[in-house]
Amino acid sequence: MTAPEPAPAPPTPPEPTIRHVIDRRMCVGCGACSVRTGGAIPVEIGRRGYYEADASGVAPELLAAASRVCPFADESPDEDQVAAETFDEHLPRDGRVGVHGGTWAGRLTDDADVYRSSSGGLTSWFLARLLDTGEVDAVVHVGPTPDGPRLFEYRVAETSAELLGSRKSAYYSTTLATVVAALRGDGRRYALVGVPCFVQAVRLLMREDAVLAGQLRYLVGIVCGHMKASGFAESLAWQQGIAPDDLARVDFRIKDPGASARRYRFGAWGTGATPVSELPGRLVGGQWGHASFQLNACNFCDDVYAESADVVFGDAWLPRYEADPRGTNVVVTRTEGAERVLRSGVADGSVHLEPVTVDDLVRAQAGNYRHRRDGLAVRLADDVAAGQWVPRKRVDPGYGVPRRRVRLVRARRTLSELSFELFERARAAGDLDLYLGPMRPLVREHDRLSRPLTERVRGRLRGEAWRLVRRARRAFAR
Repeated sequence: MTAPEPAPAPPTPPEPTIRHVIDRRMCVGCGACSVRTGGAIPVEIGRRGYYEADASGVAPELLAAASRVCPFADESPDEDQVAAETFDEHLPRDGRVGVHGGTWAGRLTDDADVYRSSSGGLTSWFLARLLDTGEVDAVVHVGPTPDGPRLFEYRVAETSAELLGSRKSAYYSTTLATVVAALRGDGRRYALVGVPCFVQAVRLLMREDAVLAGQLRYLVGIVCGHMKASGFAESLAWQQGIAPDDLARVDFRIKDPGASARRYRFGAWGTGATPVSELPGRLVGGQWGHASFQLNACNFCDDVYAESADVVFGDAWLPRYEADPRGTNVVVTRTEGAERVLRSGVADGSVHLEPVTVDDLVRAQAGNYRHRRDGLAVRLADDVAAGQWVPRKRVDPGYGVPRRRVRLVRARRTLSELSFELFERARAAGDLDLYLGPMRPLVREHDRLSRPLTERVRGRLRGEAWRLVRRARRAFAR
């Protein structure tokens, strides 16, 4: 009698793709994996100056759970799936901005408050209104850290005064890991504000954690060009004479009442040093399009308008608003509650709003769409051709853009990657020129590809026109 054939071994489940996310430096440091696994996956600052997860030695079942809440892992639902589960099915949807209810442009009516904000002041106003009306007990937001090695971190504000004291943009790597783990189960109601991938990560956590889902009443999104590591602030300050170890505080967006909304300054304060400020575009790596110190995760993001957020705020980079130095927000609401809060500000005169179209929203973030849609397709195609793993995205790999644009996408990616290596070398040696010297030709090549000669000439003429306008204003004031 022959022995029976042994039963076939069960198939080995595929390894959770969060490992690929981490190994390929696509981790954005949001901290969702750490919260989901009870801290089994630590999220800490790496040598490049941004938060990264470490999943080494983690049990397979925990890795699988972590992958389901990682915004860049294939096991997690994408923004379309999350929005379909979250928002009213009768709301319109556009593939560029996601589900949308109200679409607005506006600002605060109090000019003093507007000038203390990065843009139109509506983000901080909205969050403060939630606190003042008792809709939430506290707000989870990014603010400056008065003590400690990091300039900004996530924190919790319990009053509108505390929140408004930390307003303004923070182009700086942060994590939600500690603060979300600490608030879980404390019985309080929260609003949480974050960039698109962070909001998506929190939505994914809420899908798996009923306690957090009951506590997080509002998710507020911020339109994001890309995330920056700490080297961005440090390099801009160092070019103005404040070395990284002496840097105490920065302001990424200081408005100039005599200039357009785009001509904001970067300010830095050292320990015991005189504050300095400069237009970021005059500093190496300061222009946003250069992508210096951009996290690699941002090369693989396709979400511009925080499609999982209840409401999202961004800059209205449109010609009819740019000339106003006060700044203007674009806003997308996706819930009745968010729309009601905004309209309460219109009713009491604290907020000015006017409707805009979805096409306006896209034009207001045209460069962002080129990066996150056209550029993403090129980067995906390049990596697939190189045999590298890429995450599942809502953009297909391909080269459907002019050859010059393909070269620009690659040049920007190279510039971004080298900015980390060069600055690390400069910081270790205490010699800024080790960063500036090699970066300048990379920036020049990027700019040559990004703007034809005619456009560069027009840009110089626009700059000269603004200088003449400011001189005329000063002369008239005298």
